[in-house]
Amino acid sequence: MKASRLVVAVAVTGSLSLVGCGGGGSGGGSTSSPEGTHKTIRAFDINPQPRDKVKDGGTLRWGINEFPTQWNRNHVDGNLAMAAVISNALLPSPFVSDEKAEISVDRDYVLDAKVTDQSPKQVVTYTLNPKAKWSTGQPITWADYQAQWQALNGRNPEFHIVSSTGYQDIQKVERGKDDYEVKVTFIRPFGDWQSLFGPLLPASTNKTPQAFNNAWLNQIPMTAGPFKFKGFDQTAKTITIVRDDTWWGDRAKLDQIIYRASEQDSLIGAFSNGELDLIDVGPSAPDYARARGTQGAHVRQAAGPDFRHFTFNGSSELLKDVNVRQAVQLGINRQAIAQSDLQGLDWPIALLNNHFFMNTQEGYLDNAGNLGVYNPERAKQLLDAAGWKLNGTVRQKNGKPLDLRFVVPSGVQLSKSEGELAQNMLAQIGVKLTIKAVPSDDFFTKYVIPGNFDITPFAYIGTPFPISSSYGIYANSADGKTWNANFGRTGSAEIDQAMDKAAQNLDPAGARTQTNEADGLIWKLVNVLPLYQRPQNVAAKQTLANVGARGFYDLRYEDIGFTG
Repeated sequence: MKASRLVVAVAVTGSLSLVGCGGGGSGGGSTSSPEGTHKTIRAFDINPQPRDKVKDGGTLRWGINEFPTQWNRNHVDGNLAMAAVISNALLPSPFVSDEKAEISVDRDYVLDAKVTDQSPKQVVTYTLNPKAKWSTGQPITWADYQAQWQALNGRNPEFHIVSSTGYQDIQKVERGKDDYEVKVTFIRPFGDWQSLFGPLLPASTNKTPQAFNNAWLNQIPMTAGPFKFKGFDQTAKTITIVRDDTWWGDRAKLDQIIYRASEQDSLIGAFSNGELDLIDVGPSAPDYARARGTQGAHVRQAAGPDFRHFTFNGSSELLKDVNVRQAVQLGINRQAIAQSDLQGLDWPIALLNNHFFMNTQEGYLDNAGNLGVYNPERAKQLLDAAGWKLNGTVRQKNGKPLDLRFVVPSGVQLSKSEGELAQNMLAQIGVKLTIKAVPSDDFFTKYVIPGNFDITPFAYIGTPFPISSSYGIYANSADGKTWNANFGRTGSAEIDQAMDKAAQNLDPAGARTQTNEADGLIWKLVNVLPLYQRPQNVAAKQTLANVGARGFYDLRYEDIGFTG
């Protein structure tokens, strides 16, 4: 029911996003805002209310900026923030995170889970809640865990998985003393073992590649949460979920949630007009101001475990040379882009110089070095040395211009503005940047995932597990063709080795050190160019409780509702 793993997601943000990178503690404390006022940066801002203060019944109208087609979030096409936002109300996960990224079992599904052996091998034993069952009436048992491991361990390429991280380290998943005890034995230590099996899917849809790849395509065949799936309306672009009265936990307060998909710039209009109760405003100053000015509404703001970035496609003909990628990166003034993006959001502007850790969390180090500094003169030298000579205003090599495609989702003004800024910056070093706007629904499935771009901007949505959630974004391809969640399509054995060491280290401090070693190597390769840690800006009706800017906090969908 709640989130854990890597997600690339077109989140309802002012920009499309993917669930993916993240980690440790979400920032609390105070800092100075761009306007110079003293501002408390919250770990989460959801208008928390006890259940007895939340009314029974009602419909929540929730605006989203993508209409997913693949609902298997472990499938490479389903690793989307909007799929997560919806299916977190419908599907099991063994663990939940609080706002400080501290993990505990979700007792609706798991009564206990712990490392029961470390020598000769790491063994984790799960005690399942025997009340938990799928919407078909079948109990959730050890067999569901075993089937998920077999689908996601990477041994059968016919399963189009988003990541095998952690699952590839498991030797076996077996029945314990009964159907409600799961014993997981690891081949090698895996520190982020709590990141696994969330969301858990039923064994029937994990058993075969055919079921894994297709059973969740344009359908949600089974659920096990406080809500159940009611239906899609492809014309109205709505997804409706309703209270599940067979749910064994706290009864959901709301009767139903209707998610309405629209282009990002249409969502704010619908919210302002009272047609929606909740939208992610994203880092858009005009939308932020408009939402704040909406009567009876409030913008909830927290430090997101999310970061804005540009992905460079290393398999593209023009960017396959690492020296060209480094040159283009040096030709982009990240500070100017961050200032433009965050202006008017009452949020501190600080560049993010790490691919794994956010500025506000333990483990953060600036590993960017000289490659994180705007240096157009050095960029020109690198391009000259790579054989891209200036011909008029645009560099050429072998008669071909250095003309890069900057693919953005239509209706997202932020992405378009970033493209225009980068266009002007790169023109100064002789690189042409052509902005290509594509439909939001196609942005990931037809462009980002297949590698149909040179550079593209979006956000990664974080999790409390910095290594395991980010591993797939930077993992090397085994065959040079299959990149899974690594949309930059560059990697190395050295990066994989550093990430493996971090993932296998059961000592948090040692794991953080090794994670930062991997980060330094990624900066040199130029895959993902981090910009800044994003604020979460969620506009909500003032009477809406227990939902909003959640940071690392996993929402309890059964507690969401209205107070008046």
